[in-house]
Amino acid sequence: MRTEKPDREARFRALFADAYADVLAFAQRRGHPSQAEDVVAEAFLVVWRRFDEVPHRPGDARAWVFGIARHCLLNAQRGQGRRDALAVRIASEPAADGGEPSAGLIDLAAAWKRLKPAEQEVLALTVFEDLTSARAARVLGISAASYRIRLMRARRALRGHLAPNAFPADLMEAQS
Repeated sequence: MRTEKPDREARFRALFADAYADVLAFAQRRGHPSQAEDVVAEAFLVVWRRFDEVPHRPGDARAWVFGIARHCLLNAQRGQGRRDALAVRIASEPAADGGEPSAGLIDLAAAWKRLKPAEQEVLALTVFEDLTSARAARVLGISAASYRIRLMRARRALRGHLAPNAFPADLMEAQS
């Protein structure tokens, strides 16, 4: 009796069932526990996309999945590091009079943390990376018009998280 090779989905399910719990524990030990499930989900998405590259021996396949999870974890940690550094940079900006950071800047740092990551990314591309709408849109793989709409919505969300008049409106509109 000849057995046929299981189809791609069945092989993926078997690899997932074999490795998921161990990869999740791996991510929880090495990163923030609240991010572990997202990291593992991203890792298995990469596994699915690159499934033709999975080593044929089961032990090698598990190790390959761990390697992908490690890269996803490092990416998540770098992203969190950038967000944390940006929040510190925003909060530590000196006041216009050269004194201590103003309450408005502290409010801005707190408001920044409440934004969705996509909103932070759109604002950061314009304000911190100093990219035009066309160039920032290229980074995100969208049209310039779509980028400007996202930027407008992100600015509106940021304003919504700020106390009234907590930050000068002219600075919020800068870099359009």
